[in-house]
Amino acid sequence: MSLITAERLGLTSLRMPRLLGALLLSCLISSCVTTTSGGFNVEASEQQALEDYLQLAIAYYDANDLTGARRHVNNALDIDTRSSDAYTMLALILQREGDLDLAEETFQGAINLDRNNSRARNNYAVLLFSMQRYGDAYDQLQRVAADANYEGRSFAFESLGRAALRLDRNQAAETAFGRAQQLNANLYISALELAMLQFENQDFNGAREVYQQYLTTVDFYNIPHTPRALLAGIQIEGHFQNTELVDDFSLILSTLYQDSPEYETYQGISDAN
Repeated sequence: MSLITAERLGLTSLRMPRLLGALLLSCLISSCVTTTSGGFNVEASEQQALEDYLQLAIAYYDANDLTGARRHVNNALDIDTRSSDAYTMLALILQREGDLDLAEETFQGAINLDRNNSRARNNYAVLLFSMQRYGDAYDQLQRVAADANYEGRSFAFESLGRAALRLDRNQAAETAFGRAQQLNANLYISALELAMLQFENQDFNGAREVYQQYLTTVDFYNIPHTPRALLAGIQIEGHFQNTELVDDFSLILSTLYQDSPEYETYQGISDAN
């Protein structure tokens, strides 16, 4: 089950009448199968109906229609009261509604129903991270990252690295970011964090190589540099006396991010030099 946005479904406007919008949304997901039973073909298998309801729930969730999303989750649970994916979706809805305690309980229920549901564990880890329970998030992400069949494994390693940083486990963070990069070289956050860790460990050549990968990715996707990325570039490229790039990064940092902690650090570096 992957999140499906309204844009990827091809909906050009969300101002259509609610009934017509729901009908078109259902058509896009289930190929407009006609039925006399809740919008789905009566001859379809229960598993297919369950998956269709969950896809509808995801679409409504992405459109921020939590009432509609909950309705379709409940339809899915009417078919299978032990669906781990349905409870995962319900937990996401509860989380967005701000009921974090019940969301956590529901995530735990989803995992208890299927201990191998890496999607549930990954989403549960996101909740735990948002609650600043980094150790608990780290434990869940370790299980997710160990699942070689999980389609989001590279992102799980990146999240694992971020949790490790919060726990001051820099060696574990470096390993996690390195694995994320091995699986998906376009993960620019992993590249940036790995470069910074390698620079701190005085692996300057390694830091520069990974930072170049970061630059390649953000330039290709036209992603703006954060103050953290600019400071990293100033430090790494400054070590190699690449004054042109250092000057470019310094100008951006001093022009756009004067209120950032990174700019304050940059000023300290400049004063020391």
